[in-house]
Amino acid sequence: MRGFDYFVVMFFCLLVFMGSTEGQLQMGFYSRSCPNAEKIVQDYVNRHIHNAPSVAATIIRMHFHDCFVRGCDASLLLNTTSSGNQTEKLATPNLTLRQFDFIDRVKSLLEAACPGVVSCADVLALVARDAIVATGGPFWKVPTGRRDGTISRSSEALNNIPPPTSNFTNLQRLFANQGLNLKDLVVLSGAHTIGVAHCSSFSNRLYNFTGALGTQDPALDSEYAANLKARKCRSLNDNTTIAEMDPGSFRTFDLSYYRLLLKRRGLFQSDSALTTNSTTLSYVNRLLGGSLENFFAEFAKSMEKMGRINVKTGTVGEIRKQCAVVNS
Repeated sequence: MRGFDYFVVMFFCLLVFMGSTEGQLQMGFYSRSCPNAEKIVQDYVNRHIHNAPSVAATIIRMHFHDCFVRGCDASLLLNTTSSGNQTEKLATPNLTLRQFDFIDRVKSLLEAACPGVVSCADVLALVARDAIVATGGPFWKVPTGRRDGTISRSSEALNNIPPPTSNFTNLQRLFANQGLNLKDLVVLSGAHTIGVAHCSSFSNRLYNFTGALGTQDPALDSEYAANLKARKCRSLNDNTTIAEMDPGSFRTFDLSYYRLLLKRRGLFQSDSALTTNSTTLSYVNRLLGGSLENFFAEFAKSMEKMGRINVKTGTVGEIRKQCAVVNS
């Protein structure tokens, strides 16, 4: 083979290799192997989400936390084994996650219809999207074909999931590690427009901000802080009480979260951090200056991008029979 021809062939092979993982995620991946898969997911979500709209917030958080550790491979769903390995579920950022059984019930329906075909990673991605849509939020495309990981370590969750105490520098670093930019950071943070948080996620801002008991975060609106202390988190040690992340609008997927940021009423330190950088603050203002439809479109783009983080496809990983345990 002549030198030029060899170069062309090798270059083409490189392009195929680079695109192979991305290419194997596709719309309607299960159209032949399990034609009703996405309908089964959607029907279950639509039947149950209206009885518990808060499920949408916790499932999208679950999807986010999963993708930030080893990619979107459902490693978050694995239980700790008898060998003593501490899985992601037991990491501090995931201790308040719930509704794992919701994912398990969807998976069991899919197993009954098409045994060993639909991955837990795809189930989580589809349920997250369908739950948000069912509660009036944005729609985004979910290409499928993800496979499930077999490794889950709590230490990796602790090191990769952005904590609510993050400053801007930490947020920028952790998002960049996943190939997400500052626009994605601002847009995806908008998911805080729905759902609730435990006091333990932000009580340091109220009672112990500098490490000295009684100090309060000066970046937090004083009236809002006083209200939280009086009506929600009455002490630094309260680990059970919950507060709305977007007070007055926490069941509605809207722009209210961003309005609160500009009033210094973002619940988490990581929310407040979005206003400390000129670029992210500009994105906040741009979203507020646009329509709800524009926010939905931007959110969809960033969710589609997040859903592709380090996915396992082809023969990598496995298709778990049960989402909480690897196949034997």
